[in-house]
Amino acid sequence: MAEMDEHERKIVNEFCHLLEKSKQLFNGLRSFFSRDLPQYGHKQWQAYFGRTFDIYTKLWKFQQQHRQILDSKFGLKRWQIGEIASKIGQLYYHYYLRTSETNYLNEAFSFYAAIRGRAYYSRTAKDDRSVQMSDLMVKKLRYYARFIVVCLLLKRMKLVRDLVRELSKQIDEYTTTYEPEDQLEWSLVLAEIKSFIDADNTINVLDMDSNTIVLSHRLSGHNTPPLEKTPMMNLTLQEILIVGNCNDQVKFSELTIDMFRMLQTLEREPQEDVAQIYDASPAPNKIPFENGDASGRTLKRENPHKYLLYKPTFSQLMVFLASGFKELPANGAMLLYISADGAFTSSKHPQDHQHHRGNLFTLFLHSPLMGMCLVSSLCDVPMNLWEKCQTLVDRFITEASRLVTRGRNVDPSFLQFFGDDFLRLLTLRFIFCSTVLRAHRAFKVLDQPLHEKQGRQFYPRCHPNLPEGEVLDHPSLYAIILDLATTLDVSHLFYDTHDLQ
Repeated sequence: MAEMDEHERKIVNEFCHLLEKSKQLFNGLRSFFSRDLPQYGHKQWQAYFGRTFDIYTKLWKFQQQHRQILDSKFGLKRWQIGEIASKIGQLYYHYYLRTSETNYLNEAFSFYAAIRGRAYYSRTAKDDRSVQMSDLMVKKLRYYARFIVVCLLLKRMKLVRDLVRELSKQIDEYTTTYEPEDQLEWSLVLAEIKSFIDADNTINVLDMDSNTIVLSHRLSGHNTPPLEKTPMMNLTLQEILIVGNCNDQVKFSELTIDMFRMLQTLEREPQEDVAQIYDASPAPNKIPFENGDASGRTLKRENPHKYLLYKPTFSQLMVFLASGFKELPANGAMLLYISADGAFTSSKHPQDHQHHRGNLFTLFLHSPLMGMCLVSSLCDVPMNLWEKCQTLVDRFITEASRLVTRGRNVDPSFLQFFGDDFLRLLTLRFIFCSTVLRAHRAFKVLDQPLHEKQGRQFYPRCHPNLPEGEVLDHPSLYAIILDLATTLDVSHLFYDTHDLQ
């Protein structure tokens, strides 16, 4: 350190204290970041998160206010500022994972974007002996991987592609310069990212210039199914377990493509615009609190709480299930989603099941129109055609909602869950998927008696059953599917009404 007066020494000492304290708290949180230690339950980590956010907020403000002294007297490096920003981004991302509040993704994005925009990691002085350059390169690579995950979840695909190109270049530089032992690991990370992006582009919606349009499939006012509410509809979705256990499915950062799709399906669209705070500290009212803000005011939670489990052991699954049930409030419901390989399949189908690019049923739950396009072998759909077809899908959903709520033979348990936006959405998309597959020639053979029809193993099933005549095979729903097939010019793939008589 350069010579300092008392004021400068006080500033440097305070910065060192905040920096050391922040590292201690962040390292303590790693027990919650790790899959090997408990992530379940809300109270175990809530208070620790609050303390860690508080110290990082102070640290971030402090380095801003005293940057000149810290630069000249402490020798503060730009990569060190980048490390602070990166850790704040990680905090917001992990808080998002544990609260399911998508606005925290925007906060993580702001700090990660600041690192890239201000080139905190790019100008690394080679004469800086305080850190091994190879270690600093690893920090940079990990930052890129984390930023890509956040951008994928926010559907910022143009930026994702830019980041992937930059990461590829950084990996080449890292492996060429240092010939590290983990070069194969980083090559696999890059391959995973590219495969994941490719799998997510199952159906391309194109503008007039044939450029791909990025669509969001989170719940919003535009796709919330209509509802005629009744007193029986008294349950709300509060806890969700999303489990990915497929061996041959693309993944990135312990998120399989099915988990990635369901995660978005069960979230509301972020309400806030991305705050371009960059070097600014997080606003006090954005410091995360589970049931209130910094002033103690109660905040409404927009999304159910989720757990994401990638290939958990049976005991881990049971612990998370038990914890989720324990957290349920009165009239709360829990959803368990498992994406896994069948245990009793008699033969493999290497010609297919697109299986490594995600399950068909999951795609229908994520985006019904994409599911329809996939079983119709459509890859590219012009935006004007997509919008016209989406209108028909919305009409189907509205009609299916009416049939469920008014059906005399619909089990009352469906209505208990039907008042929740997410559970109603999944139920109605299940009906859409079932109707499409029942109408599709590839999923049915008609030359046998009804009870012996082949292809029923391809239909989604539910318990208790939805009545076929009143809902699943209802003529009004079938007619909309045929209209949709005609609009997509794939009506030859579907049975006409008279074929079923």
